[in-house]
Amino acid sequence: MSILIRDVQEHELDSVLALNNAAGPGILPMDAARIRFFFDHADYFRVGEVDGHLAGFLIALGQRAPYDSPNFRWFKERYDAFMYIDRIVIASARRGAGLGRAFYADITSYSEVRVPRLCCEVFLEPRNDVAVLFHGTYGFHEDGQQVMPGLDRRVSLLVKELPSYAWVRETYLDNAKGLPDLPWLHSRELAGDRPQLATGTGA
Repeated sequence: MSILIRDVQEHELDSVLALNNAAGPGILPMDAARIRFFFDHADYFRVGEVDGHLAGFLIALGQRAPYDSPNFRWFKERYDAFMYIDRIVIASARRGAGLGRAFYADITSYSEVRVPRLCCEVFLEPRNDVAVLFHGTYGFHEDGQQVMPGLDRRVSLLVKELPSYAWVRETYLDNAKGLPDLPWLHSRELAGDRPQLATGTGA
């Protein structure tokens, strides 16, 4: 079995949307406008292939994104710099193959050279013990809870500190050098000035 994680391509957005909306109650549904917003504004939007077939995706946004999710705003009110995991979706037939762990290793590697922490949330109503345990094993801790407006579902708001960032900032980011010009360090091209806001939530 082979796993490949790569940036999403525009022609794959319909497939990603279908995958999201088939994921069940643990993942909030999206429409075409929302998936387009993420394509234009998400700092990290990558898909995972298992044996050459699209099997999942992960979307994350930096603190500058014009995103009006109440969970994103919760973190933005408390932290100057972070990467927020809006959602990770794995096709039901591919769960247990290690793709989720591969995504979290990849988003950690992507984030730790840019920001000091990763943020996300998991549902507590109904409680998702698998997600709580998964995030705990990856070093996330609960920073607070809130009831999501409009959904009346309580979430646990999680943070993972990225200790490598301090060294990266001192070595590369606080001077004119910037990050080395290597493919795995490149950022996605985003919409010019990120003008519009998107409302909604992630899971």
